[in-house]
Amino acid sequence: MDDALDKGQGGGTVEVLIPLGLDQAYSYAVPAGLALAPGDVVQVPLGPRETIGVVWERGSGRGGNLKKVAAKLDLPPLDPALMKLVDWVAWYTLAAKGSVLALALRRPPDDRPERPKLGVRLVGPPPARMTPARARAIAAAEGGLLVGKSALAEAAAVSAAVIDSLVDAGTFCVEALPQQAIAARPDPDHARPALSEGQQEVAERLVAAVCSQAYSVALLEGVTGSGKTEVYFEAVAEAIRLGRQSLILMPEIALTAQFIDRFESRFGVRPGLWHSAVSGRRRERLQAAIAEGEALVVAGARSALFLPYRDLGLIIVDEEHEAAYKQEDGVAYHARDMAVVRGKIESAPVVLASATPSLETRVNAERGRYLHLKLPERFGGRHLPTLGLVDLRRDKPERGRWISGALIKAVEANLEAKEQSLLFLNRRGYAPLTLCRDCGHRFQCPNCSAWLVDHRFRRALVCHHCGHVERRPHECPSCHKPETLAACGPGVERLAEEVATLFPQARAIVLSSDFPGGTERLKQELMAVAEGEFDIVIGTQLVAKGHNFPGMTLVGVVDADLGLTSGDPRAAERTFQVLRQVTGRAGRGEKPGRALLQTHDPAHPVLKALVSGDPERFYAAETAAREAAGLPPFGRLAALIVSANAQAEAETHARALARCAEAPAGVAVLGPAEAPLAILRGRHRMRLIVRTSREIDLQGYLRAWLKRAPRPKGSVRVAVDVDPQSFL
Repeated sequence: MDDALDKGQGGGTVEVLIPLGLDQAYSYAVPAGLALAPGDVVQVPLGPRETIGVVWERGSGRGGNLKKVAAKLDLPPLDPALMKLVDWVAWYTLAAKGSVLALALRRPPDDRPERPKLGVRLVGPPPARMTPARARAIAAAEGGLLVGKSALAEAAAVSAAVIDSLVDAGTFCVEALPQQAIAARPDPDHARPALSEGQQEVAERLVAAVCSQAYSVALLEGVTGSGKTEVYFEAVAEAIRLGRQSLILMPEIALTAQFIDRFESRFGVRPGLWHSAVSGRRRERLQAAIAEGEALVVAGARSALFLPYRDLGLIIVDEEHEAAYKQEDGVAYHARDMAVVRGKIESAPVVLASATPSLETRVNAERGRYLHLKLPERFGGRHLPTLGLVDLRRDKPERGRWISGALIKAVEANLEAKEQSLLFLNRRGYAPLTLCRDCGHRFQCPNCSAWLVDHRFRRALVCHHCGHVERRPHECPSCHKPETLAACGPGVERLAEEVATLFPQARAIVLSSDFPGGTERLKQELMAVAEGEFDIVIGTQLVAKGHNFPGMTLVGVVDADLGLTSGDPRAAERTFQVLRQVTGRAGRGEKPGRALLQTHDPAHPVLKALVSGDPERFYAAETAAREAAGLPPFGRLAALIVSANAQAEAETHARALARCAEAPAGVAVLGPAEAPLAILRGRHRMRLIVRTSREIDLQGYLRAWLKRAPRPKGSVRVAVDVDPQSFL
């Protein structure tokens, strides 16, 4: 090792990792007088330009003719634990190490000042021309407090244009709202809850894990409404008392307004929020607060796993079974699994919480690798909903309808009792397919091998894979005949039409993630449902994710068979999870709940297990089937997706890959074959599947295989997905 570098006098060399799709660090000379250590963020020349990178390790040479490090940036260095995580994720996923670094590296701060949010204040006399809307706005602003414009408009039930007109009239003035605190300290004793005996026992075990300051993993399994969140909040409270940081991972942080409200009620402040909607200077401020240990609790989407925590003392993965934790593009990592890895690196306990745990997590708990903590009853003595099946072979809906007679009667009874009903259909839009009744033309995405989904509310045909949008024509583009286009099958928008016809007096709302207005609109709509402003909710999988609707006593699953017939080895598990979660929305308040599941196959094992109320029955059967087939968690899978601009290119390279697979004992290579979604975003796709026993070094085999394989040429790309969650 170079003595000058060790003494902080500069000189010598360093290996710098650059946050690009590169799998190696590059050697640079260290200028005299510049002291560098592993983790330092630096500026280095790369080709004709300069870029940032991280010193990954010290070199052994003296520089010679190497390019020199341009500067050491005034950014906190990467913590050794975070560097270790980058190395581990790159090794496990076979992703380029530079691509993984890009997930963790803080960029130099933006010099532009943060744009202030503006509010209005009542300062002047009423305008000369008064209207009822203006009067409501002025009344809502009484007291002269500074209020956000949108919040005031909502409180007064007026449009933003009304507020603007009062500003123009001099009645309101515009001022900058105070900057929102980025990381106020939570109070662990702000509002301690009254836990049941069972909750208290589980909470004490989680608190003990936090106090041990050692790595462990616990599965917190509780039925819907059992109070899992309140229980793991006690572990968060203990971490706060110890001055250590907590990370709460959530599958879709932008949709969890109820969680944020519950956190604020418990601790007096909001957690630090990290997700795609947090941008610019606020992201920079939050990153700095996390690195300095000022932000004690962070609630975030999967990317929050790579933030620079100063002293991470607890990791919680809420709804650990959710497929949204798997990053499909770029670095293909599973945030739940990497959270366990980070917990081990940080010597911190990890809590995996779910009402319907993944089979992998359940098996780990049953075999003693994870602590298994259970909450088998709903909080407050409330009962789980009763479940029943509607056999659509006998109780057929009317032609062109999708709601059976039994479900219609149940909704009518709920309306009469002034209780809420949820109609669940996991299919967005109006219809999944549009075709011409005359010539048979089907509307397909020009970029993907997928049908375009009819969205009547938007008057558009949309591809849910690449985002392609086109107007719905009035005539067939193939035979040019008018009035021949037919919508095939139902989506939630079509279901809403049927509800309006069947129950014209009911207040109904459609909840779907692809409606305009984004997460803020969804937040407001979910709050309105929770407050009882709607009688019937028509929703997709969005409504199944942890929401609490106290007035909802009926859930009707319009198509319980949807998802059971796919070739995905996890199809049964995912259908069981989503149906158990969505039926769990019923009866969470004072009144008991029930659920009706419409099906053409009432004898299906998944549906029989659901109706029996015995999840162990399903888990036992699914575990035995997976073990017999050597599928995860008893075997391992990896997918290689070969894509190219032309089908021939993709197929040729995929076959060349297969020829040099040289699979040893314990390894099976299946394919190549066209991926189920054969064309995605204009690229043709071929797929190979690798299946191995648990004892095989899967990563080692894949690396050796790719090393001896021909290099991709032209437009060909090869993507590796270890532990795939999607089989499209």
